[in-house]
Amino acid sequence: MDADITAYLQIRTASPTSWSPDGHHLLISSDLPGTHQVHRLDLGDVEVLPQPAESLVQVTSFVEPIGAGYLPADATGGGGHRLLLATDTGGNERTQLFTTPHDPDAPLQDPDDLDPLVIDEEHIHRPGGVTRDGRFLAYATNRGDGVAFDTWVRDLATGEEWCVYATGGWTSPGGFSPDGRYLAVSELTTQAGDNQVRLLDLEAVANGEVADHDHPAVIELAPHDESASVGTPSWLPDGSAFYFSTDVDREFAGIARGTPDGAWDMVIETGWSTGCAIDWTGRHLLVVWNQDGISQAQLRDPRTLEVTADVPLPGRGVAGGYRFSKDGRFLSFSYSSPLIPGDAWRYDTDSGELTRLTVSPCDVDPDTFVDADLVRFTSFDGLEVPAFVFRPRDHASDTPTPVVIMIHGGPESQYRPSFSPITQYLVAQGFAVVAPNVRGSTGYGRSYQHLDDVERRLDSVADLAALHDWLATQPDLDQDRAALYGGSYGGYMVLAGLAFQPERWAAGVDIVGISDLVTFLQNTSAWRRAFREREYGSLEHDREVLETASPINRVASMQAPLFIVHGANDPRVPLSEAEQIHAVLTERGVRCELRVYEDEGHGLSKLANRVDCYPRVVRFLQEVLDT
Repeated sequence: MDADITAYLQIRTASPTSWSPDGHHLLISSDLPGTHQVHRLDLGDVEVLPQPAESLVQVTSFVEPIGAGYLPADATGGGGHRLLLATDTGGNERTQLFTTPHDPDAPLQDPDDLDPLVIDEEHIHRPGGVTRDGRFLAYATNRGDGVAFDTWVRDLATGEEWCVYATGGWTSPGGFSPDGRYLAVSELTTQAGDNQVRLLDLEAVANGEVADHDHPAVIELAPHDESASVGTPSWLPDGSAFYFSTDVDREFAGIARGTPDGAWDMVIETGWSTGCAIDWTGRHLLVVWNQDGISQAQLRDPRTLEVTADVPLPGRGVAGGYRFSKDGRFLSFSYSSPLIPGDAWRYDTDSGELTRLTVSPCDVDPDTFVDADLVRFTSFDGLEVPAFVFRPRDHASDTPTPVVIMIHGGPESQYRPSFSPITQYLVAQGFAVVAPNVRGSTGYGRSYQHLDDVERRLDSVADLAALHDWLATQPDLDQDRAALYGGSYGGYMVLAGLAFQPERWAAGVDIVGISDLVTFLQNTSAWRRAFREREYGSLEHDREVLETASPINRVASMQAPLFIVHGANDPRVPLSEAEQIHAVLTERGVRCELRVYEDEGHGLSKLANRVDCYPRVVRFLQEVLDT
């Protein structure tokens, strides 16, 4: 086992999450302690930037990852800045909500150190906005029947709370209007990739009344019949209008301008998936888009829509988590690329200066990192499929290199060129890494996203065969030593590739993947079943399709060695999905290793587990690909 991988796994990251109301402090999520914990950067005391991540003030030191944001203002009776925090246990995703002052004497080590806010450990609670005066919190919870997510509002001063919106579906609050009158609520529908957003006029809802989508106080934004996405509003400070992202009646999401009466019109289209945000003061409309996986951003005047600045980024990578300071002067965000591990950055909208805020520990020479090339290969039906290719440095030209195909999860997601320690280590060890965005991925328009729905599930698997054919056209890549690697839906794709294309793939690494679409839907958490059925097909109506596309029903064809990783507490893809495919392959004499982590859920969030697991994964790949 090559011990050098530990240095890659111990590369830390930091990302900004929330500005304090006075703009003097910025919360930073960093995995310095081994899991993502809450830290604070006190900008009023900082004269030199960037700051080593070790100099951040650590606020929490939990075993579990935890996230936090500042409450907007002190209407809670406590005085000073307070934080809203959310965490679960062992990756079970049953999120509980807490509050605490932002400046504890020592890092908080346990939920008992926090002030409980919304607690029911059998159910999930997801925060969805706080009024600008800090008085009311909106959140979604499934504590009614364990399946449907209803929207609640809680008075943070009195502790009183009430359900304001319930449809029997999966609703999620998306923030209040500046005066607190309107609450945006998003709801997933039974169509894949579709949601609806409604404005709930809280002044028109009687005390104790629960509204649904037929209530007269509810107005739908951008109504549509075909599957489409609609974002939640970002408001002008006077509440007269707002901007939101939507792809209704178009391939790519653009920016629309709406008003509380439901009127709207499209005002900005970049030709790529586009999002937006307005700062509290209404100085800036931030417009961001994803151009072939690469982040782009600009500022516009919220009223004239004229471009006022192109937001500079450190390179061709992925930026996210944009947050304005309350006065609109500063814009913070995280940035990562194949060459730059993730850290926090700040853009000064007055001076145009871009500043790196944190430098996270990295004991690997950054000059050894490899950037990705974007290619496209042609699939069975003529579809052009994009992929990012990482080639090892200084590889001997007379020997084709082994290849690891990295497949993203979702499937409604996209591989984007951010930093991956596993990818960089594999490339340093002489592997090539290819990360495709097979059909069904987001970022390439609505039509592309729906090309793998239900009965077309195996068309995305066929894209893997086309990728293997493309490898054969590259003299430096060895198609005979190509392995599949993926997590979640990517894990399903690994198993499907080995089952439906056994002659093509030399090995597979399946992380929290699905082996049987039927048993997955039967055993996944009840609150997730309907959400996943809209993408994969329903047990009631599409069982034959599900069975046909399930790798376990083709297990007799599987012959390549397989390494499986799973968390025991996974609420999304149950551990049984890993156990059943492992048992059958082992019985058949096919090499199949299973590593189960008792304190993890849908993936590995703890450094100790990653350091235990990934050296084993790399050793497996080195053995089976004969490197």
